[in-house]
Amino acid sequence: MAQLGFLGLGIMGYPMARHLVKSGNQVALWSHNAGKAKELARNGQATACATPKQVAENADFIFYCVGDNAMAREVTLGADGLIEGVRRNAVIADCSTIAPSVSREIGAAFAQKGARFLDTPCTGSKPGAEGATLTFMIGGDKAAYESIKPYLELMGKMFYYCGGPGQGLQAKLTQNLILANIMEAFAEGMVLATKGGVAPELMLEILNNSAAKSGLISYKAPFIFNRDFQTNFALKWMAKDVGLALETGKAMNVPLPATALTEQMMRAAMACGYGEDDFCSTIRVLEDWTGVTVQKQG
Repeated sequence: MAQLGFLGLGIMGYPMARHLVKSGNQVALWSHNAGKAKELARNGQATACATPKQVAENADFIFYCVGDNAMAREVTLGADGLIEGVRRNAVIADCSTIAPSVSREIGAAFAQKGARFLDTPCTGSKPGAEGATLTFMIGGDKAAYESIKPYLELMGKMFYYCGGPGQGLQAKLTQNLILANIMEAFAEGMVLATKGGVAPELMLEILNNSAAKSGLISYKAPFIFNRDFQTNFALKWMAKDVGLALETGKAMNVPLPATALTEQMMRAAMACGYGEDDFCSTIRVLEDWTGVTVQKQG
């Protein structure tokens, strides 16, 4: 029986941790919302911990999934953070999407404690987390990855080792940059089609039978047509990831002009109060500007 840890029980983290708990391994849990940790601990060989430090004291393999750079630093390097209780040779896997530079900084701090750190961002949104079908992109020491992989496999089905520290995040930011730009292109195209008198369902069928077909759009379009913006992946987090991609591009002198515009449209949507909704809700900005609604007809 392995001794595992999981921190961060949000939309993604809770179902991910639940799979670990159901596996029969011992799991130390922590969340800013202590009630969530206690609730999940009742479902198996799990313990709700008072601090990240306590998780580290009770685990050889630790996962966490938090929202941004500041949260990642807090749970790892902050007061009562993981680093204060980490075991020598423990493996820490950050499933969050943060800046590669920050990830490398955190990894270097753990290395000084004799622990191994991986960036293991994942994709698949809420359905992937709930169904244990996430795709993971891994950066860091390959031997550390191989040692923790059996537990990653409890939460996902596809795994890509991308190279050294920060490389998993480099891949994840690239993926989300592309997803965000696809969604913006779809929003613009569907508003144009609807304004011009083409029914949304017809336009989607045309797209699905052309070179413009997209798995993302095929999945998201029905939610838009039904005006259902419940959160699978919140707009505020996609905007954060796109911002990180832009920062990374700037650091490497890589121009990302289309992405810069997409980020501005996301910021406009958040200014309208849509930040907690799914990121497909950005279409509502264009709808407001043009006076049309892309919705199911008939």
